[in-house]
This record gives sequence, C-alpha cells and structure tokens, in this order.
Amino acid sequence: MAEALLEVRDLHGHYGESHVLHGMTFDIQPGEVVTLLGRNGAGKTTTMRAIMGLLRKRTGSIKYQGKETVSLAPNHIARLGIAYCPEERGIFSSLNVRENLLLPPVVLPGGLSVDEVHELFPRLEERRNSQGTKLSGGEQQMLAIARILRTGAKLLLLDEPTEGLAPVIVQHIGEIIKTLKKKGFTVLLVEQNFHFASTVADRHYVVEHGRVVDMVPNDKIAENAARLETFLGV
Repeated sequence: MAEALLEVRDLHGHYGESHVLHGMTFDIQPGEVVTLLGRNGAGKTTTMRAIMGLLRKRTGSIKYQGKETVSLAPNHIARLGIAYCPEERGIFSSLNVRENLLLPPVVLPGGLSVDEVHELFPRLEERRNSQGTKLSGGEQQMLAIARILRTGAKLLLLDEPTEGLAPVIVQHIGEIIKTLKKKGFTVLLVEQNFHFASTVADRHYVVEHGRVVDMVPNDKIAENAARLETFLGV
C-alpha cells in the first residue's frame, strides 16, 4: 500500500475538561474518499477539527504527507493543503456569491479556477451576484464546497455536506464528490446519511466513544450490514 496522505495515530482531544477523543487511529490513501461513521456525539466532527488545528487541546500524531502537524496552528495546516468545510457552512451573509467564492486565499498551485468551479456548480454562476442571505440551504452548501476548491488544497474535510438538503441536491453533491475524486482530490467525509456515504466512499471507519472501532471497505458493506447496524443504529 502506498504511503498514507493522512495518518492519524492515538489522537486524543479535549473540550476544556471533557475528554472527547480517546485514541483515534486511521489513515487515508491519496485519492480516496473515506467516511467517518457513527452516532451523534461519537467524536467525528471533533476529529476533523483536531486535524485542522481548531481543537486546541490535542495529543497524539497527525501526519499529512509524512509531516507531523499536531502542534501546528490552523493557518499553517491550511497552507500544507488541507481544507475544511464545516457543517455550519460559514457563508458570509453580507457578501455575494462571487465575493464569498473569492474570499479564501490560494495557498498552493493546482486549485480550480472560477470557471472550473462554475462548471461543477452552474447554479453558483447564475447566483453570482446574490447575497449570502438569499441562498437556499443547497446553494449555501454548494458555495461552501466550491470555496475551498480554489485554494489548492488536496485533502478536503467535508462535515455533513448533505444535512437537511433535498434529495436532488444530495444526489448532486454525490456527483460532485465523485468528480473531485477523479480530479485527484482526497476526501474525508463525516456523514449521517449512510446510504449516501455508500454511494461515494471507498472505505468507512466506524467511530464510537472517540475511537475507531471498525473499518469496512465499501464493497463489503452487504456482508457487514448487521454489524454496522449494531454500531450505527441504522
């Protein structure tokens, strides 16, 4: 197996006195789409925040392209080529679509141009002069993903990208993730919609009580359905 793009080992994380991550260990190969699955409160989003440096109190090891990042600040981690799309999307309501899209800096070569972004998300070109407050939930999610594609990041952390969206938008987001994989992006996905995750991911890590308790390749889902149901309650 090739050297992992992201390697997480014995990762512990705290919010204040609350110990949330209890030894998260997993890796992601270049070009993979990998999901973190688990019930609410399992530690999936906290893991993403720890990878991005947004969780201040963390110990263990997080290596990106072989470089240890666990002690780095978020801006330094971003400049290595990791981008985070949070569940709350973070669209600036006072800016229009184009202004939101152009806001993040380009940190590495190889990011998508505005024209390439519009090819993936034609709706954003149509709404380019609309204020953030005027966008639907689906349009906001498209913009949140599109915005990080310009930066040059090659590892994308997507937190619940289908949450609360209409089925037609969920399908579109799935097609976008498949296209990004073909373009060479690597994606770590937190997703409650297991059916959706199974249409886009190569592998699934099951998270429970702040640690990985199982890993299921996507082509082995059917034979592991009973075990997944026990973990996820689906």
